[in-house]
Amino acid sequence: MGNIFELFKQISAESQTRAGGIEAILTGLGNPGKKYEGTRHNAGFMQIDALLRTHGVTNLRAKFNALCSEITIHGVNTLVMKPQTYMNESGLAVAAAADYYHLPPEKVIVVFDDISLPPGAMRIRRSGSAGGHNGIKSIINCLGSEAFPRMKIGVGQKPHKEYDLADWVLSRFTEAEQKKLASVFEKGEEALALMLIGEIDKAMNLCNRITE
Repeated sequence: MGNIFELFKQISAESQTRAGGIEAILTGLGNPGKKYEGTRHNAGFMQIDALLRTHGVTNLRAKFNALCSEITIHGVNTLVMKPQTYMNESGLAVAAAADYYHLPPEKVIVVFDDISLPPGAMRIRRSGSAGGHNGIKSIINCLGSEAFPRMKIGVGQKPHKEYDLADWVLSRFTEAEQKKLASVFEKGEEALALMLIGEIDKAMNLCNRITE
């Protein structure tokens, strides 16, 4: 009998998706508040903001401890979200949304900053470890899986060893770096659309052509 109930749940979830329910989650990582706007650690938020501007979205609603909007991208009904939990607890918001819409980790795309890449560079991965990034670590812990695709946006390495890492990621981009990022975010929107329809290899190739 239990198996029948599980089957009914699965059919119901599939029906909701076909009727226009959320089919994927796209989340950028960052810290909320004006204090952190434009900082290197908020590169994920900045990519999401660029995408929202392209789609003419000006108002976000609070849900899942995040600011959210529902957008159709390449025919995929997508929940676009910016967690408001602060970086280290990003997984709480992401997992809450994934659980609500019955989406597996493979349908959750995460955009975040990467200090190992220079500004102007971007990399896409199908899955992987946190690599020392606390936001990704939180998402892995809350989803119980590393199997979610992600987009890394280069923010540059700290200028010297003695420079405090926290101070570096909370610093703002230079004017020259901001000009590079404008091109990155434009390509990023195209790559994210490809990722949503499962064309991750094409998205990888597109991002690898970005000049660093």
